[in-house]
Amino acid sequence: MADTSYTVHAVAGIPEVGPGDDVAALIGAAVTASGLGLRDGDILCVTSKILSKAEGRVVRAGDREAAIDAEMVRLVARRGPTRIVQTRHGFVMAAAGVDASNTPAGTVLLLPEDPDGSARDIADALRDRFGVAVGVVVTDTFGRPWREGQTDVAIGCAYVNALMDHRGTIDAFGNELLVTAAATADELAGAGEVVKGKADGVPVAVIRGLGDLVTAEPGLGVRPLIRSAESDMFSLGTTEAMREGVLRRRTTQWFASDPVPGETVRRAVVAALTAPTPFSSTSSASSASSTSSASEGDGTAPWRFVLLESEMGRKTFTSALADSVLERAPYLVVPCYLATAATAGAGTGTEFVVASLGAAVENFLVTLAADGIGSLWTDTDSDSVRELLALPDRWEPLGVIAIGKPAETTPSVPPRDPEDFITVR
Repeated sequence: MADTSYTVHAVAGIPEVGPGDDVAALIGAAVTASGLGLRDGDILCVTSKILSKAEGRVVRAGDREAAIDAEMVRLVARRGPTRIVQTRHGFVMAAAGVDASNTPAGTVLLLPEDPDGSARDIADALRDRFGVAVGVVVTDTFGRPWREGQTDVAIGCAYVNALMDHRGTIDAFGNELLVTAAATADELAGAGEVVKGKADGVPVAVIRGLGDLVTAEPGLGVRPLIRSAESDMFSLGTTEAMREGVLRRRTTQWFASDPVPGETVRRAVVAALTAPTPFSSTSSASSASSTSSASEGDGTAPWRFVLLESEMGRKTFTSALADSVLERAPYLVVPCYLATAATAGAGTGTEFVVASLGAAVENFLVTLAADGIGSLWTDTDSDSVRELLALPDRWEPLGVIAIGKPAETTPSVPPRDPEDFITVR
């Protein structure tokens, strides 16, 4: 158990750092001159910018976008010029950490090459110089999903466990903790930033009184804090999620028996309702709103989706159609267009109405694919479908969509050259 109190001290007197400077030596001189010194169990929070400067990780501002491109391995999200990316270190952050603050005008700083290695080198040098066991956390400023403001977090550490796993321990009420893990290194980074400040020119803080957190070995660094994309429910930004859905969408012939949650299908219907309608005078917002109405002549989005959620209903339906692929699917959807819509707008023909349903179905299928749900849209006899489902007279079914989790891996399809499908006039 860690001590019950601690103090945090800003380390003043560290000069402007330049390429080739020995950061550990500068920190050692500053803590000595200030009278603070270093003791067993101290933890130093070191702003990454002084390491970047010492490593010469400075580029001209005109190269900022190129620098972000070079530092990133994956685009997560974009809004206007702002990019959230995954860096080669594994961090998901804005602009790959390329920063224009605390650096001369016309230049930007990149993150250190190896923050864990830098933390280890500083800790080892200070341990040798002062003969004490200390830990080091390298910090940088991050924004956070769902929260306003920024805070310092750990991007490197040594002789400190970045993640303290409390799973399997018992709380004060006798309950076993099942998912609790403390991001210790991030908590230390935030505490250090309180006294360092963003613009005060104080790049180092010493946390004293938490010696139980200092370890005998350098440890794994910050790697335990980096969540893999596979276990991250929010690893994709909106644009990338849509792109992934498009790339994953493949026709599925064989489905697993796992049920498809109704809410998943309804989310896909919401996406379908964003497709363009044949009626250009109606805004997309009013289209989406009106489509939820049961009215057949609302004059906006001319589509309806019949969801076959009952197992008995599906069996009766597919047996009558004698379609083996549909019989294997755990969920069926029948997309329909409204025949009255063909005359509801001036100059709008049936072909355009049918095409608009195709656009809506594509949105529907892509959204399912992004959730790992496979699909097959197949043609059927419209009169039979209408009779089996007792559809209103004006509802025209356009095939049946079978959906479910794929029972086998769908072969990847080589990307097509778009130039083969483009004619320029």
